[in-house]
Amino acid sequence: MKQLALSLLLLTGAASAQDVLIRHATVHTAGVRGTLKNADVLVQGGIIRAVGPGLLVPPGVPVVEAGGKPLSPGLFAGLGDIGLEEVSGEDSTVDGAQSFGGNGLAPQMRPEFDVTVAFNPHSMLIPVARMDGLTFSALAANPTGGGSLVAGQGGVVRLDGDYANPLGGRQLYVSLGSSADSLGGKSRAAQFMLLDQALREARGLTPYGSPYALLTPAGRETLAKYLLGGRVLFNVDRAADIHQVLLFARRNGLRPIIVSGAEAWVVAKELAAANVPVILDSLQNLPSSFDAIGSRLDNAALLHKAGVRVAFTQFEFASHNARKVRQEAGNAVANGLPWEAGLAGLTSVPANALGVGDKVGRIEPGLIADLVLWTGDPLEVTTLASQVWMAGKPMPMRSRQTQLRDRYLQAPDALPRAYSH
Repeated sequence: MKQLALSLLLLTGAASAQDVLIRHATVHTAGVRGTLKNADVLVQGGIIRAVGPGLLVPPGVPVVEAGGKPLSPGLFAGLGDIGLEEVSGEDSTVDGAQSFGGNGLAPQMRPEFDVTVAFNPHSMLIPVARMDGLTFSALAANPTGGGSLVAGQGGVVRLDGDYANPLGGRQLYVSLGSSADSLGGKSRAAQFMLLDQALREARGLTPYGSPYALLTPAGRETLAKYLLGGRVLFNVDRAADIHQVLLFARRNGLRPIIVSGAEAWVVAKELAAANVPVILDSLQNLPSSFDAIGSRLDNAALLHKAGVRVAFTQFEFASHNARKVRQEAGNAVANGLPWEAGLAGLTSVPANALGVGDKVGRIEPGLIADLVLWTGDPLEVTTLASQVWMAGKPMPMRSRQTQLRDRYLQAPDALPRAYSH
């Protein structure tokens, strides 16, 4: 343990930052190689170069002795608004949804709304999430707070504190079911009717200038791109609605992803046959609405058994409590999901589903070296991240929360605590 602490201390102070050899770790690759005991991971230039036992140390590359501790890819922080929200009760700090006023003739859908341009890499929430091993997140246009069935677009970002474009292409967020009643004429049939109309406009089948148009010209151009196989995330729970989403997506050439999916287990075979992943809240075991009467704790296990790819997200207060996503995966494992599938649900599955699996989500040569060294099982809530690396750089293991803790836990000196700095 002393050797590990010393190695981490030396590495944290290293200026080069992008090269490291992590030695003698239990490497959870989240890929086809599974878990490797007593293995090494070589990182050079911020990229994973080799994974295996007994790797040679290139000249000048710092070494971290893991001592058999688990090493995983950086984890998925879920769908949310980390970097888009600071204080949920203060509107000036919330950028994850749009709401335009106007009369009934104003456009009702704005798919061109793209939340990624509002991303703040210096958000105080990012270090909090990163300290718990979360290194990438899907910025989501709020599917229930945007004033439209089509909430807008989002993208996947790395939580390294740097200004950068999202890792991959955009995803479109759509809300259906009872949570979108006020947005779709108080009827599920009306919701699909409006979506059909929007797609007709995107195809140019409705002339510009109609007083009842749903889309702006920019909205038509944006939505048309998703008709070529773009990823569309449907926030939907009821099994019957999920069935209709699959039919709708097939008719229109969309690439759907089911989000929430409280009753997804009911249509697991359909989802598997259509190769549609589900990003769910595995703690959803009581019906929060009539759409979720069939909620159950083994939802993820049943989906996995049927061949559905399952990922996890934290819905309630997702930004400020994103770290709870590890509990999501752990509870799914406790209710029948294989452990490796639980880890994949926080790494490779969401990365692949959201189109960034060629960059993050696994410990394999050629991928970005976003890595986490743990004190124990990554899916156990009492486990801590010893060190997080992003592109081979050791991240500071502190946040505003820990800084406040340390400040006010200091022993008082000649002056009162208020004078501490």
